[in-house]
Amino acid sequence: MKPNDAPPFNPFFMFATGIDSAMPKLGGERIDQMEKCGHYERWREDLDLVRDLGTRYLRYGVPFHRAYLGADKFDWEHSDTVFGYLREHDIIPIAELCRFGVPDWIGDFQNPDLPRLFARYARAFAERYPWVQLYTPISTIFLTAWASAKIGLYNEALADDRSFVTALKNLCAASIMAMLEILEVRPDAIFIQSERAAYYHADSPGAIGHAETMNAMRFLALDLIYGHRVDSGMYELLVDSGMTRAEYCFFMETRLARHCVLGTDYYPSNERRVTASGERRPAGETLGYDDIVTQYYRRYGLPVMHTETSTPEGMTSGEAVHWLWKEWANALRVRNNGVPLVGFTWFPLVDQVDWTEIGRQPLEDAQGRIYPVGLYDLDRNRRPVGDAYRQLIRDWRRLLPAQSVCLQMPITLPSEFDEPMAVRRRENIHRYYVQQDLPPNPFA
Repeated sequence: MKPNDAPPFNPFFMFATGIDSAMPKLGGERIDQMEKCGHYERWREDLDLVRDLGTRYLRYGVPFHRAYLGADKFDWEHSDTVFGYLREHDIIPIAELCRFGVPDWIGDFQNPDLPRLFARYARAFAERYPWVQLYTPISTIFLTAWASAKIGLYNEALADDRSFVTALKNLCAASIMAMLEILEVRPDAIFIQSERAAYYHADSPGAIGHAETMNAMRFLALDLIYGHRVDSGMYELLVDSGMTRAEYCFFMETRLARHCVLGTDYYPSNERRVTASGERRPAGETLGYDDIVTQYYRRYGLPVMHTETSTPEGMTSGEAVHWLWKEWANALRVRNNGVPLVGFTWFPLVDQVDWTEIGRQPLEDAQGRIYPVGLYDLDRNRRPVGDAYRQLIRDWRRLLPAQSVCLQMPITLPSEFDEPMAVRRRENIHRYYVQQDLPPNPFA
């Protein structure tokens, strides 16, 4: 099924890059990466750079805060132009609908109306661009909830368990309800999650308990989205912090994993050393992507995509090229070990300004600080790592099949999505939480 003459799905391995659409609020100020890096003015040039790399896959985020102006009020002017160009030039978007922030009128991730409002937005997007098949509804949910509501860095800037669990459940519910709405429009949609492949190392025997807790907690967002029962300690955390039994059952009963690809991001900062007092500090690349992503695959059994990496801060140009080689060597090892890895991503395409993916708040006295993590600099000159990635794509793109049978979603076959209980659940969700403005809590 290819609605509206969409381009055929590429049978080859999905080499990808992305335009960073992050738009968190830091200290009350909106940090819009598309604006900071000049993408709104240079979008056509940026898309031509994607073609120059030799890839057809682009993680591309609609500017959520600019496109969603109010309940059922949308501005698609920018998106119409860009998505039209993508379609015309056979670039396949992985549509990212929310990355680290929400429009001002929604407030923040504590808003119980977020899942219902986001589901309406996702459906409106899918109806406007029905040829789009690949989606990341909400990027890096765990990190978003953690940084916004557990350690107080951005958006609501709260720092307690109840706020963290509230943000987490609202984000996960919003993602699931968006997926349900998109599937109503595009039944063969594929959802590529983007979550950190993380691991926590105990610094001493006294740190083992803290490390074990964090290693269980790292799975929370994916467990809820995929309906995987959480560990007993994590269940206690959820219910002690305000999640009701009915809310937990909502996640366990809404079965959409069959439509998903397990997107995993990896930076050296993903691995942390934990002290006996619970303090966390960077451990560097200790286990590496291969080992960690295999842990995630064993838990969920889904096809995997490497959805993010970039130059760790402080690396020279030569070291960045070596980092790309190391990550690619890890990706090949993942495939050789029998994990169905279907894609690899260097993210972002262009350098970032006042913001990086590693979850730090930019220095208040360093506005305009450039982070040289892109394949291209802000003048759109290709960096050495861009040259290396371009060559890597050319060398490998036709040698690696994407094992695309994992990505085919024939809507005529029976699945968890079609089970009577799942159908009834979706109908109730849609009837009460999307079509009407009834109870504000989408899990009631």
